[in-house]
Amino acid sequence: MRDATKFGADTTASEVSEGIDLRGKVALITGGSSGIGRETARALAERGAQVILTARDLPKGEAVAEGIRESTGNPKVEVAELELGSLRQIRAFADRFLARHPTLHIMIDNAGVMACPPMKTADGFELQFGSNHLGHFLATCLLVPALRASAPSRVVSVSSRGHHMSPVVFEDIQFEHRPYDKWQLYGQAKTANVLFAVGLDRRVGSHGVHALALHPGGIMTELTRHLTADDYAFLAGRTTGMKFKTVEAGAATSVFAATAPELEGRGALYLEDCHVAAVNDAPDALNGVKSYALDPANADRLWEVSEKLVGQRFAWS
Repeated sequence: MRDATKFGADTTASEVSEGIDLRGKVALITGGSSGIGRETARALAERGAQVILTARDLPKGEAVAEGIRESTGNPKVEVAELELGSLRQIRAFADRFLARHPTLHIMIDNAGVMACPPMKTADGFELQFGSNHLGHFLATCLLVPALRASAPSRVVSVSSRGHHMSPVVFEDIQFEHRPYDKWQLYGQAKTANVLFAVGLDRRVGSHGVHALALHPGGIMTELTRHLTADDYAFLAGRTTGMKFKTVEAGAATSVFAATAPELEGRGALYLEDCHVAAVNDAPDALNGVKSYALDPANADRLWEVSEKLVGQRFAWS
């Protein structure tokens, strides 16, 4: 029997979802073909959810989906193609999704890129901000009708303790006037992930759609594909005393945020190790959430900027 008070850094995705029946629920996980996204998809399918995982590489995604179907005995696992670096492709994905799935109970914005060399999205945005934040912003907002139709429903934004590296620098989000700094850009994008959860919850929470953000923990996955030896040395200096997690434990906080009855009706929160995290503005903090990432004014400002950049306004009455 699950006891949420005993959950922690080593708790696995299967353990946090023990005893939770997700039959009849529809769940969407971006970046579900690898890393913690794959384990998140498996854990939700294990509890009976109909799971749609997105991937850029469809054959790879199909292989993962087949493995989940076999391991869980749940045939309702499918793959959808999604490229978060293209606004046109995101809109096409949303149209396809809504045509097939009028309801959506759980959306987990999991996909991401970390500390990459200077790169841009198809629309000319800096890649980390454009893909990690703007892509998820547009995809999620376009799917709000399905989320509202399924209320109570949840949106889970996978951020990172990397948000400690930088707030959103509104005066120069795209680093057009500063030297390119991949770690500050990553930190800014992860802060944006938290602020998006705050902003979305302020707009649709009253409709039964709640949004939460989280730090999954340190996990060695494909997210590290761009890292160099110098990058690993940099991270080692910032993570002294931090224990790295298995993929099964790394997916646990995402699954907890998406399914925990203890979080019903709650939103605009930041979680870590399967618990709600406290604000921690200490310069050398190894845990907690920065106050700038939960600030409603920052969230509203980011929302306005994001609408302008994607060229679409969202209002739900």
